[in-house]
Amino acid sequence: MTNGHILVADDDTAIRTVVSHALARAGYEVRTTGTAASLWRWVQAGEGDLVITDVVMPDENAFELLPRIKKLRPDLPIIVMSAQNTFMTAIKASERGAYDYLPKPFDLKELVAIVGRALSEPGHKSPAPQADDLDNMPLVGRSPAMQEIYRALARLMQTDLTVMITGESGTGKELVARALHDYGKRKGGPFVAINMAAIPRDLIESELFGHEKGAFTGANTRSAGRFEQAEGGTLFLDEIGDMPMEAQTRLLRVLQQAEYTTVGGRTPIKTNVRIVAATNKDLRISIQQGLFREDLFFRLNVVPLRLPPLRERTEDISDLARHFFTLAAAEGLPQKHLDVAAQERLKRHRWPGNIRELENLVRRLAALYPQEVIGGALIESELAGEAPLPGPGTDPGAPLPANGAVHRAEEGGLMGSVERHLSGIFRQHGDNLPPPGLYHRILRELEVPLISAALAATRGNQIKAAELLGLNRNTLRKKVRELDIRLMRMPR
Repeated sequence: MTNGHILVADDDTAIRTVVSHALARAGYEVRTTGTAASLWRWVQAGEGDLVITDVVMPDENAFELLPRIKKLRPDLPIIVMSAQNTFMTAIKASERGAYDYLPKPFDLKELVAIVGRALSEPGHKSPAPQADDLDNMPLVGRSPAMQEIYRALARLMQTDLTVMITGESGTGKELVARALHDYGKRKGGPFVAINMAAIPRDLIESELFGHEKGAFTGANTRSAGRFEQAEGGTLFLDEIGDMPMEAQTRLLRVLQQAEYTTVGGRTPIKTNVRIVAATNKDLRISIQQGLFREDLFFRLNVVPLRLPPLRERTEDISDLARHFFTLAAAEGLPQKHLDVAAQERLKRHRWPGNIRELENLVRRLAALYPQEVIGGALIESELAGEAPLPGPGTDPGAPLPANGAVHRAEEGGLMGSVERHLSGIFRQHGDNLPPPGLYHRILRELEVPLISAALAATRGNQIKAAELLGLNRNTLRKKVRELDIRLMRMPR
């Protein structure tokens, strides 16, 4: 007795053979074809307990065939294979009723496991296909790491599960949150984002839940919060790890009871939003430090998604750069291309700012240089002073070269300058003490040149400068604005 009857459609004879043998060894009866027409005839005849099909077939695209199969036999599970490993391929497969999507090349053991799961779910219902404009691709990359993200997103689109996105700054966490919304069941509702790190701590509760007139000094009118603005849609809570404990407690109540009260209000308000949270911190460490509620973490971490840093998906850099050059050209900048040497040099960069850093570099290249083809020498000059990833034959454990700007600052005797400055202040006041506020006065006098030097060393890149200084990027941005810091040039 067989475990089930599988229909396999792929125009590649080798793939049909290896898939057929793997499934036969697992106890399945397999029938294979190289055309969509044959597959459709078998489905019409009632054959098969499950379908495995490639997307691009010689006579018809599988995405055109899937809706007809699901209409005729809605309970028939379909697994889509494709060498077109993009985010939109995964989304199209999901929207057209596929049980799962496998990018080529795939692991045969994984395929057999998916077949087993699909057949063990009798009466499986796929979401009804929807007609959408899928020409624009919000996420770019064909690396294995991104394929896992695409597959997870495709499964989550038609759910309201709470998602926790983790990843370093600049990895595209908000892009993923927007994709979940724009291609999901709540796409007709609003997408509202709030960055916890950018809101003063004493205003976060008002921003989230709104406030009534007279709730606090300055509350002259009633104001709607982000929960009210996102009603029926998606609320994206960015940098959730920076939320103060008081607001965490109120958020936990909302997640538990699906209702909240405004600041100064007394009547509970029902809410219907999907929560997507994101952080670049390890919240488990924050829990140990008493900075984040463990019960809130488990409420938010229903489906965890980790976005890989760019250094873990360097094979995507060429596609990403091409994508950003296209966006720049659409904004009126000249169209540019990278030669092979330039692409290879970019792949060896460490990308501390991740995709955001790459995008900034591409826009700079498009705006400042006349040549249409960007070569390796130009990329080398743009990345001068940045330590590349270890290449073949290098010692990965060797210490990185010190940043030139910081090294020169150390040679200049920063601490000696501070001591001389303090001595001058005390001499100026003779036997009397200087006026109160000495700490903040000296700190301010040090901050301006220190932040200016960091910005100059990173060519004005605030993300890199924040990492160099050990500051939160929003804190640095605030200091640059408050101190009116201008970009200075470091001596060569």
